[in-house]
Amino acid sequence: MREAVIVAGSRTAVGKSKKGTTRNWRSDDMAAEVIMDLMRKAPALDPAEIDDVIIGCAMPEGAQGLNFARTIALRAGL
Repeated sequence: MREAVIVAGSRTAVGKSKKGTTRNWRSDDMAAEVIMDLMRKAPALDPAEIDDVIIGCAMPEGAQGLNFARTIALRAGL
């Protein structure tokens, strides 16, 4: 990657994970919703032009965080 371009910013909901409304949601599904929201905010951006998705995860699940960024990108349709 020679140049990084930030098109827009968004984030997932924050709440009580064991009692809140998001308690049954998968973390990669939540993050995929964020990616899809960002794509809606930037309609001029062609998804085919996206080469990389870089995700930070404070609490990775499984070995290597289950390749979290790839899973999220696939769930978001990239």
